[in-house]
Amino acid sequence: MIEDAKVIIVDDDEDLRHALAQSLQLAGFTVDAYDNGYDAIDNITRNIYSVVITDIKMPMIDGLELLSKVLEIDPALPTIVITGHGDVSTAVNAMRNGAYDFIEKPFAAERLIGAVSRGLEKRRLVLENRNLRDELASQDGLDKRLVGRTAAMLNLRAEIVALAQTDVDILIWGETGSGKEVVARALHEEGSRKDKPFIALNCGAIPVEMMESELFGHESGAFTSANKQRVGKLEYANGGTIFLDEIESMPLELQVKLLRVIETRSIERLGSNKIINLDIRFIAATKTDLELASQQLLFRADLYYRLNVVTLTIPSLRERKDDIPLLLHHLAREARTRYRKEIPEYTPALMMQLMRYEWPGNVRELRNMADRWVLGLDLGLEQEDLQESAIDISESQSLSQQMATIEKRLIANALTKNDGSIKKTYEQLQLSRKALYEKMKKYQLQVN
Repeated sequence: MIEDAKVIIVDDDEDLRHALAQSLQLAGFTVDAYDNGYDAIDNITRNIYSVVITDIKMPMIDGLELLSKVLEIDPALPTIVITGHGDVSTAVNAMRNGAYDFIEKPFAAERLIGAVSRGLEKRRLVLENRNLRDELASQDGLDKRLVGRTAAMLNLRAEIVALAQTDVDILIWGETGSGKEVVARALHEEGSRKDKPFIALNCGAIPVEMMESELFGHESGAFTSANKQRVGKLEYANGGTIFLDEIESMPLELQVKLLRVIETRSIERLGSNKIINLDIRFIAATKTDLELASQQLLFRADLYYRLNVVTLTIPSLRERKDDIPLLLHHLAREARTRYRKEIPEYTPALMMQLMRYEWPGNVRELRNMADRWVLGLDLGLEQEDLQESAIDISESQSLSQQMATIEKRLIANALTKNDGSIKKTYEQLQLSRKALYEKMKKYQLQVN
């Protein structure tokens, strides 16, 4: 049974109307049948999940006029036209005017069922894309910066709202490409410092010998190449926020000086004894375990504990795969604007690929993939898992149902490969034990 889907039949021939309805009902479709176009039009809306089937020759309102009225309501509502033998020219005219398909009498039931199935799949994608667009259009501020509707993203946004108006220093942890700078900017722009500078500094991208000058600035003549005074990043961010990305890359000897700045909120430029007071918020980000790094003497423990007043953890993309359709739509719209290209149609096969991929590069990788997709290039998803046998999914399922089918199969496969070991399975899938149990209960999966 196709949930929520409906086939609308319009034909003044009672016997044919009944036969068509019966064939489609036996195939699992819900059918509404009408003997005239006016009654049908009264029950057609822009958001209806349907396919319309209409005969051409009918009294009161013929099939072409009905087609025109249907397309006025929604140009993307698939309409299948039934024509008599030798009336192909009329059918061609209908196709030019926007009909989805035409079927010439007499025809086999399978021909009609196939056309209806394809039409409903197209309609589903249209409605889902509209829903995604409407959801994105209704978002503002934080929702647009951090796209997602999973529990992990809702929690992250709530934490940002709670912390943005405070001046507490924050450590952000997240994998490569997960959006650490996006979170840092959100904390700044949602807070009272939003009209002041936001200065981002990637500690891993600056040569060690230049980093101290970049942070603290210098006076003219402080060293050989210091021809004039230079304001450092910390001073330039005064009144605002300094974001130190890849903080784990900062040399140990400079970490000592940074710790003092955080504690005293003051600096001295290189070559100067003048103390400059700072009104500044510190946000640091890392992709490594700083506690472990401090135990291994690779990062100063005192700086770690000073930064670790509040830690925000950004979930990886593989931990929030339900956000992928919304994210893809958001990123594809951005790519469309940049490249002036139309967004290709979403397909079940594409969604299956995206949901099975592990996304080591997280949202940054998805953005690159969205760019390639809009440009018509190969998606670039190369992973062993993609070469496994395809998961059977029905095109009659909604997007969420297809995603659930894929997720169920992947969990079942992981349980089988791990001989039923719950621990090995949730570690392999990078889930918590609780999350795995909840999904097993949802999909009625058991360990033998």
